[in-house]
Amino acid sequence: MTTFKTYVQAARLRTLPLSVSGIIVGSALAYAQGFANWKILTLALLTTIGFQILSNFANDYGDGVKGTDNEDRIGPKRALQSGAISRRQLKKTIFITAGITLGIALMLIFTAFGTDHWTYTLLFFILGMASIIAAIKYTIGNKAYGYSGFGDLFVLLFFGFLSVVGSYFLFTKHLDWTVFSPAISVGLLSVGVLHLNNMRDRESDQKVNKKTLAVKLGVVKAKKYYYYLIGFSFLFALFYANYHYNSIWNFLFVIAYIPIVKQLIRVLKNTDPQKLDPELKLLALSTFLFAILFGLGQIL
Repeated sequence: MTTFKTYVQAARLRTLPLSVSGIIVGSALAYAQGFANWKILTLALLTTIGFQILSNFANDYGDGVKGTDNEDRIGPKRALQSGAISRRQLKKTIFITAGITLGIALMLIFTAFGTDHWTYTLLFFILGMASIIAAIKYTIGNKAYGYSGFGDLFVLLFFGFLSVVGSYFLFTKHLDWTVFSPAISVGLLSVGVLHLNNMRDRESDQKVNKKTLAVKLGVVKAKKYYYYLIGFSFLFALFYANYHYNSIWNFLFVIAYIPIVKQLIRVLKNTDPQKLDPELKLLALSTFLFAILFGLGQIL
């Protein structure tokens, strides 16, 4: 019998700090400008967590069905791969998670816009549906975009732009073009986590024709690409801190880059893909730390 613990493991809760990083940044930027609403913050966090868990379930299902999760895979065993959850059970879980997440998203939209902004309500409903589709289509289906090298782009769009700029807009009801700068920073760091995962799984992905950017670029160029992801994420954050400079606290986020730079050096020197597994966990937690410090830097 499938236990609750099995579903918790399949949900991969360790990925949640990364998923909420953009919400933290967007909400902090809004708060720094005098916009605060704890209901919006709570619902935004729950919605993002729902999308992430949905993506994890869908990823487990898609890679399991396609045979990508096999004995060659370096990372931890997945639920479908190990037989802990059947296809039918996991598919049902995906539908239930999608339904619950959509319900929370609708509460978030109504809380933010009420009945006064129907254009915004429609726009964010479409974005919510797009998020659900993107979470599912990453690995599921014949045209799964994660198998053709577009995973990085979608992570940038949803973990960066939608998460940061979208949450900022929910509070403020207006756009500030400079907010796109930290959105890019969070997005690129999130792409970095995905890319490290794909670098780790490059050989096994190549065998099953999963054409991630790590597979397409090869070992040397994949490392250079990772270097640029980290470098530009820092530069965009630095730009925002300089543009909106109030005090030295604006640069508090630099502390988060200390472990990131140390890790970057290890990745560039790496010759054993298996040793990249703890590195992607470190980058995910460092991105979460960046979000907190960046947000505090704007508020203090």
